[in-house]
Amino acid sequence: MPLIPEEPQIHESVPGPRATPAAGRTASTPRPVPGPGPRPAPPRGAPASSARPGKPGPAAPSRGQVPAPPAQRTGSPQPPVAPTGGAAGAQLQLIPAPADGAIDAADEAVDLLLDTGRAPGEILVLTTGENHPWAAHELSFGEASYWAQHDAGDDVFYADAGAERLGGRPVVVVAMNGGDDEVTTRALPAAMARAGALLIVCGDPQRINALLGANA
Repeated sequence: MPLIPEEPQIHESVPGPRATPAAGRTASTPRPVPGPGPRPAPPRGAPASSARPGKPGPAAPSRGQVPAPPAQRTGSPQPPVAPTGGAAGAQLQLIPAPADGAIDAADEAVDLLLDTGRAPGEILVLTTGENHPWAAHELSFGEASYWAQHDAGDDVFYADAGAERLGGRPVVVVAMNGGDDEVTTRALPAAMARAGALLIVCGDPQRINALLGANA
């Protein structure tokens, strides 16, 4: 079944547990500037850090409350499309975005997920091309520290879609920001299998539907 493109929005019918976002971790919080070293992985059960990973560079000014997508851009909202594969009960949502804008679309989707009550540790963000800037920054300090953050499961985690050590999370966001057809054809089914409640794919709708059709 072809996926119906949607603007960034998180449906209230998303299954799975909801949690009150940790203090300071909302879309209105400026993304932090990475420090001189890797973030220490908090002990299991410790509260999530108060700042959500973002792009390295100067901290962006607060955007305030994220507005709902303008009606003239989306028309009548479409319901999430049930996946043709992946975890039972998971929903599938497609957010149209060009390859060079897929990471920004994924970041906006994460902001909305946090605003609607998802805990940071429930979200996994994958890229099919270059690493997300935060993943690239953390990896520069070594894979041991990087994967310790993944294993702690206390915060949003950013990774390459082809990484083999990734576990499942309730919500998986895929940024189709590059990669050839072979890479993306493998990435989409793997992301479906990891998503417990919701899979969000940010990319070119025509290409994504063609790749999913080839996999059907």
